[in-house]
Amino acid sequence: MDYPELPATLNDLEEEVLQRWRDEDLFRRTLEATADGEPFVFFEGPPTANGRPGLHHVFSRTIKDLVCRLRTMQGRSVTRIAGWDTHGLPVEIEAEKRLGISGKPEIEAVGIERFNEVCRESVFTYKEDWERLSERIGYWLDYSSPYVTFHAEYIESVWWILAQLAERGLLYRGHKSVPYCPRCGTTLSSHEVAQGYRDVEDASLYFLAPWVDEEGRDDPEGRAFVVWTTTPWTVPSNTALAVHPDLTYAEVAWNGRRVVLAEDRVEAVLGDGAEVRARYAGRDLDGRRYRRPLDLVPVPADAGERAWTVVTEDFVSAEDGTGIVHLAPAFGSDDYQAGQRYGLPMLRPVDDAGCFVEGTAVVAGMFVKDADPVLVEELERRGLLFRFGTHVHSYPHCWRCDSPLIYLARDSWFARTSSLRDELLANNEAVRWHPPEVGEGRMGEWLKGNVDWALSRDRYWGTPLPVWVCDADPEHVEWIGSFEALAERVGGLPDDFDPHRPFLDAHTWPCPHCGGTMRRTPEVIDVWFDSGAMPYAQWHYPFEHEQDFRRHFPADFICEGVDQTRGWFYSLLAISTMLGLGPAYRNVVVNDLLLDAEGQKMSKSRGNVVDPWDAVREHGADAVRWYFVTVSNPWVPKRFDPDALRETSRRFFDTLFNTYRFFALYARVEDWAPSEADPPVAERAVLDRWLTSRVEHVAADVRRELEAYQVTRAYRLLGDFVLEDLSNWYVRRSRARFWGNSDAADQAAAFRTLWDALRTVALLAAPVTPFVADWLHRALTGESVHLAAFPEGDEAGIDADLEAEMASARLLVTLGRAAREEVKIRVRQPLRALRAVVPGGRTLRPEVLDVLRDELNVKEVEFLSSSDGLVTLSARPDYRALGPRFQKRTEAAAQAIRALPQEALAAYRSGEAVTIEVDGESHELQAGDLEVVESAEGPWVVKTEQGHTVALDPELDDALRAEGLARELVNRVQRLRRDSGLDITDRIRLAVRGPAPVVEAAQTWSAFIAGETLAVEVDVADGEAGADGYAHTAEVSLDGLAAVVALEPAGRGS
Repeated sequence: MDYPELPATLNDLEEEVLQRWRDEDLFRRTLEATADGEPFVFFEGPPTANGRPGLHHVFSRTIKDLVCRLRTMQGRSVTRIAGWDTHGLPVEIEAEKRLGISGKPEIEAVGIERFNEVCRESVFTYKEDWERLSERIGYWLDYSSPYVTFHAEYIESVWWILAQLAERGLLYRGHKSVPYCPRCGTTLSSHEVAQGYRDVEDASLYFLAPWVDEEGRDDPEGRAFVVWTTTPWTVPSNTALAVHPDLTYAEVAWNGRRVVLAEDRVEAVLGDGAEVRARYAGRDLDGRRYRRPLDLVPVPADAGERAWTVVTEDFVSAEDGTGIVHLAPAFGSDDYQAGQRYGLPMLRPVDDAGCFVEGTAVVAGMFVKDADPVLVEELERRGLLFRFGTHVHSYPHCWRCDSPLIYLARDSWFARTSSLRDELLANNEAVRWHPPEVGEGRMGEWLKGNVDWALSRDRYWGTPLPVWVCDADPEHVEWIGSFEALAERVGGLPDDFDPHRPFLDAHTWPCPHCGGTMRRTPEVIDVWFDSGAMPYAQWHYPFEHEQDFRRHFPADFICEGVDQTRGWFYSLLAISTMLGLGPAYRNVVVNDLLLDAEGQKMSKSRGNVVDPWDAVREHGADAVRWYFVTVSNPWVPKRFDPDALRETSRRFFDTLFNTYRFFALYARVEDWAPSEADPPVAERAVLDRWLTSRVEHVAADVRRELEAYQVTRAYRLLGDFVLEDLSNWYVRRSRARFWGNSDAADQAAAFRTLWDALRTVALLAAPVTPFVADWLHRALTGESVHLAAFPEGDEAGIDADLEAEMASARLLVTLGRAAREEVKIRVRQPLRALRAVVPGGRTLRPEVLDVLRDELNVKEVEFLSSSDGLVTLSARPDYRALGPRFQKRTEAAAQAIRALPQEALAAYRSGEAVTIEVDGESHELQAGDLEVVESAEGPWVVKTEQGHTVALDPELDDALRAEGLARELVNRVQRLRRDSGLDITDRIRLAVRGPAPVVEAAQTWSAFIAGETLAVEVDVADGEAGADGYAHTAEVSLDGLAAVVALEPAGRGS
């Protein structure tokens, strides 16, 4: 069989494979091959195609593709439907740029129809970039019929969902204080707000609110409340102060007047030595009047009795501020609810652009944040400024445009998600989160505090809310759940019906309850509702494809970034819960942030953003994928470190490629191909049987970990297998069996064992490194790995005893090499004897013992039942551990520990209970009280680890030295062969010249040297003879002895 040469670079390999996939339409073939399999449902979270993909998308798409490829190879039918998120502010902002406008007034001046036309044109600006990158990184996704959130069929399914929720009484219109972006001119939902918090330096204002009596006269004692706020711009809208009913408040003398604040905050606010004159229970301050600190806004006629009085609220605390909260019901959620409870006036002198309205004294026309210093000056002018500064705190920003949010009381449409809190929590608990702490913590804790979902957005390009309200009586409301229902109301729809603004807004009909007209409310819905509706809308359910929907709900698997916990993950769960369908997904893999090599978050402002195309061009897609999966678990922040990536790539790909090159080189020379005639595993050499067992064991472990979504553990197992088991042990130990082996059956067994191992590695690696795995599998079998079955791992093929013995042998080899290094004796130098101890007093079967003996180059190996006689144990007390327990008697305890006999130290090391006596008292030793130190007895070199012990005899005699010189000669000749450019099959004539020890060794071991170097003759003489006439010559040093080796080709052999 012709085993092909590897392409020059990983990128060359990937481009070759990618073209083959295109030519074969391989993705479609995998879908066809598994069409009748058990469904494995995957939901693709829709990206926005008017922005370019980033490196973090490569990260998440690697995990998605890995799981989907695995399940496809397991015979499951995996429908990979692509999706596009095409509504919302990102699209609108791009349209504003194209039109050269900014803000809602300019949008409406252009006209909604023209503006939305530009939005529609811009949604797929970078669609080709997304599709090209997906193809290049091997992310298979069906782009032929994607779901698109602006398509009419998709919108109709969203309408149906909303109508269903309305029928269930879950939708309502309310006037609430909601998070609001003045730049975008719209409200945000709580899960959107949760995505935009960041630390900022903001105002920290302490102001005075002077007491007054019922008639508004100043308090004769000059008392005033000290109030703290981080939003000075809301002080003109203040209508009450809140205290906690159970807190104690102190009246303190300050600058010739009395100030009142929570007693627990006196020292923090006023410093040491503040003189408390009186104390009040919070509930006793209820109803106490004060003067408006800034009367810049007119007082409404119906202000009510509780305006500018103290109220009691449980949300007040003494953890920061003054324990007194300034309430502006128009600008805060808690404030709004308190205002509703107490009938407080709602002063809102701020427009939708976040600016003070005309007629507001001092700050009219100013943006609220810009007004802060002006308002502080006004407080100071009035003698009401207590203190002003700044402090750093976490503040919500718009997740789309990054503007700071403000809270405004507005009319909005809401979904009653808070009424389903228990159902949401139960459905969340049914989901298997990876890692679990995200589901229990970040998601679960947030759901416990769930508030109603603010659905409506005061924007233009989005799914219009399908609700019509009577212009004569706003209580007359109708939700429309289909285009057919709308057509019935308005007498038909045009063939090219567009369910967007402004066209939809034109459809009206007479109110069935009164003489008014039903008009559509102007808002569009939250884009997160759009994306959360994809399980239904991607099928245009329930209008068609009902069976397809039921076959694909819920998802078996989804995967996105941790920021989607309160984004797409939440919207999917909330919608399915409101529809009474349980959780929308069964398994979630959460990937965390992608950082730069220094651990900094990637951002354009830092200049540390890595272009995904640059990463792929420099390293190769498979190398990037392998790095992302193996460097750390998906759910921890991940550094993109090019140096670390190169190292992980070298360890896995270079090792795998070199192993294949070795196999292919000798398989071509021997014209070997797998066949039924290959020896059965049971009849093969011990290394073959061991590797076959390891292959099955690793396959079973990798499959088990992948099915548990432990992708990092799975592929670290495979990487370790390729490096340590396959390359460093099996190939290195078996190298001589692949060429010039007189035992044909043994040679065939070696080839078949290595072929099977490489093929299984290709199968196991296919989900994570699809290009390399496919190239390798085709090189070995002629068939695509992606049409093959994923290995199960045959339990019957695992020989646990043999694996355990080989593991012990390898550990003994490690210890033996360490012993050689200690006495500076190289491995090519044979030694006489080694004594070994294996836990449980076990010995190794003769075949494994031969491997151990050859690997350590020792003549004899003797197994002992224990290390008695090999080592002496001594105790080294740990004074830091003993000191706290024994105090003044620590030295006595240390002496008692040093006096422990060998048996006691051995027992302590094995975890058994050991006691010492100090001043007549018995004390049981604890872990860490001492270190057990081993010392070799006699001239032998002893090393111990994990219960294994080796004792190596370092003594050399003349015979051993001669054999060592012969092995060194072989090493130098092989180097000369390589440097001379000889083919591995070229035979040579060899000459060796040197002093007497070299000549004697070469003559004694000439047959061994000839066999190892393919020499048809070995001419040995002393150094005076010279080596003229040979094509290639090298002066070498053999254990400090100067010698010459020379060779020339003597034809090829077999």
